[in-house]
Amino acid sequence: MNEQISTLHIPARQFCVPLSATRRGARLGRLLATEQLRSWGLPLDPARLIVSELTANAALHGRVTGRSFRLALAVTAAGVLRIEVTDTRGDVLPVPQTAATGPAECGYGLLLVEELADRWGVRSGPVPCKTVWAELDLATGAGKYVSRSHAGRGCGR
Repeated sequence: MNEQISTLHIPARQFCVPLSATRRGARLGRLLATEQLRSWGLPLDPARLIVSELTANAALHGRVTGRSFRLALAVTAAGVLRIEVTDTRGDVLPVPQTAATGPAECGYGLLLVEELADRWGVRSGPVPCKTVWAELDLATGAGKYVSRSHAGRGCGR
């Protein structure tokens, strides 16, 4: 009897790693995400810029002594790259700065995420965690960044 099991070999398009809630952990998250995107053959920007901002926020604002944060990347069947950063400070929700809050040297990172991502948001839970997520539509050129930054440019410009 010839028994063969045929399976479709679909490459996994999910990546998840716990990182220390430090500046070093945030940097490592950006480097690991860059390598993962490269291995998947996906454009690096604006995804690594978003990862950089979200991991830095987790290390700075989501830090709880002795606890790590989690970085996850996934590509959906619909061609969406989803970036998630989960930290253990569910009691502190991100608030984007606005021009009305006055000039400041920092605090504009979520405005950057809002500008680069096609969608972003915050999901609470499980207690005591929160997840800040951003999505990039790969079919349209990896987010608003690509379509805006290269709009109207021809070869040789």
